Amino acid sequence: MRMRFSLAVLAMIAVVATSNYLVQFPVQGTVGGVELGNILTWGAFTYPVAFLVTDLTNRHFGPATARRVVLFGFVLAVLWSVFLATPRIAIASGAAFLVAQWLDVTIFDRLRANPRWWRAPLVSSLFGSVVDSILFWGVAFSASFAFVDAVFGTADGSLGFAIPFWGVGPDVPLWVSLALGDFAIKLLIAAVLLVPYGALRRLISDRALRPVKA
Repeated sequence: MRMRFSLAVLAMIAVVATSNYLVQFPVQGTVGGVELGNILTWGAFTYPVAFLVTDLTNRHFGPATARRVVLFGFVLAVLWSVFLATPRIAIASGAAFLVAQWLDVTIFDRLRANPRWWRAPLVSSLFGSVVDSILFWGVAFSASFAFVDAVFGTADGSLGFAIPFWGVGPDVPLWVSLALGDFAIKLLIAAVLLVPYGALRRLISDRALRPVKA
């Protein structure tokens, strides 16, 4: 049991730290006349895996242990992210991660008994991604939180300058366009991750199906 718990914690740390690093790099290229660098970062492709880790842990161990994995992952990943990214990104990531994953654990646990096995991971990831996107992008790149960079003596990392929304709409701050682009990808990845979740749920026992020790 300790080995499985440790693997879950290590997986969470790897996902969050990697995402914190990749979120600094916009996706290059153009699709349909839309500049991808204005709506998408590479971090959107890796972060949804955190929900997969949380949901499988929740299914196997229960919500209490899943929250422990989230907490361990939160503390260690934020500390590591300070070196991979900036203090402001680490703080934003930590706050967004903790709130979003806590919400994911609660929703998943309430829906896990639903006969449609895909509903719990999909719905919990959906709501978690909404909260995560709002908190992370707002704190990490909104000009309203530029004081965080000043406190740590780092360059202002705000992305508050206006650009046409997704290259075609009204002007919005760049971070808003990026947040919505990343959110769209998170939803897509969450749907794709139902495939490995469906496969792994056959290998990782459900706590409700395991015999209770006397």
